Amino acid sequence: MTLPPALLRSLAAVVGESHVLTGDATAGFAVDWTGRFRGHTPAVVRPRDTAEVAAVLALCTDAGMPVVPQGGNTGLVGGGVPRQGEIVLSLTRLNHRGPVDQEAAQITVGAGVTLQQVADADPELDLGILIASRDSATVGGAVATNAGGLRVLRFGPMRAQLRGLEAVLADGTVVSHLAGLVKDNTGYDYPSLLAGSEGTLAVVTRARLRLVPRLRDTVTALVGLGGLDELHALARQAVREVPGLVSAEFFTSAGLDILTAHAGLAPPLASPARAYLLLEASGPGALAELADVIGDREAAVGESAADRARLWSFRERHPEAAGFLGVPIKLDVSVPAAQWVRLASEAAAVVTAADQGAKVITFGHVADGNLHVNIVPAEAADGRHENALLPFVASLGGSISAEHGIGALKAQWLPLARSDTERALFARIRSAFDPSGTLNPNVLPRLPVPRVRAA
Repeated sequence: MTLPPALLRSLAAVVGESHVLTGDATAGFAVDWTGRFRGHTPAVVRPRDTAEVAAVLALCTDAGMPVVPQGGNTGLVGGGVPRQGEIVLSLTRLNHRGPVDQEAAQITVGAGVTLQQVADADPELDLGILIASRDSATVGGAVATNAGGLRVLRFGPMRAQLRGLEAVLADGTVVSHLAGLVKDNTGYDYPSLLAGSEGTLAVVTRARLRLVPRLRDTVTALVGLGGLDELHALARQAVREVPGLVSAEFFTSAGLDILTAHAGLAPPLASPARAYLLLEASGPGALAELADVIGDREAAVGESAADRARLWSFRERHPEAAGFLGVPIKLDVSVPAAQWVRLASEAAAVVTAADQGAKVITFGHVADGNLHVNIVPAEAADGRHENALLPFVASLGGSISAEHGIGALKAQWLPLARSDTERALFARIRSAFDPSGTLNPNVLPRLPVPRVRAA
């Protein structure tokens, strides 16, 4: 799309000339973290507060210019990439972090504040969400994708952290409900609706977040196991028998071998294993409780911050592993607990049936039924890999997106997970929030919108 000069001048008048980027300066905003999804944009607009976001959206809607909101640009499904030449609305300057409300254990922050900055706000409190990209992932993006991560087992996804939200509709209308009340049955819970909406309903500008007590007496254990059946059974046992369990994560030798070869990580255990289970628990009895569950299996245990970080590095660096081999396809799926072993055991074979030379790395959140399937294709990345895996996931009663969203990557496979009537409802909700079709128009279902450029 071509940006009218008058609109360019109006946007600069709102945010300042230096915060409207054009030409080569936009390049980093038009590609995702994986390098797979690329687009182009006539301008990147960088407002500093809610009022400027409102003014920018009103101008763009009046001019018929679609907008892609973007946070830290750490997404994995292309949902924040301007693939059809949309304007990019970068929210990283909305970085005000308010004081911690000690009585409520809550904090109000701008959409551009990183998750790590929230976690560091108070020495006694922490953010429940923990993801590998926390140093660059922003609150607004985490809300828009309903981010999950490494501690969903204990604290839930991003939606569960929300105690209020401020957002701007496509026409510039500001909606704000930041009281932070735990109980508030006064109508529709639109903060929950905006969580996971991928920037299609409104642009999040501020969030009121609950904080949780910082974990104490934390112990991390990495266990080597003979197979995924044993791994899943041990994880379920830990969920039942370890009251302070925070995380139950897994990876296999396929990903570990790549990291030891390319990332400089030394093997975590003396003997190699087919699969690895990482368990973390907190509380005075955590070490004894984990020891009882692990039994006489080979394991590495960390109690100090340094030792725990070393063990976590084997799991947290797994998203990088496929990138050492090529440009990856990153699929993120979930199934009922009873189907997890089958999914984890058969995913690689399902993919390689469609692309014999593909490299497949699996890891993820075993207690959540969540599997990350990272594929480095040998054949063209033309949908054949998704066509192989996603119907298989659906046949197991699973979801084609556990954490990352639909974005551009999974749009054509949404019917596997959502019925015709559900998708029609999505489109009607979207039309109510954004009748002009301004916000992220190429993500999630929407009703057709006639494009009429303002005179």
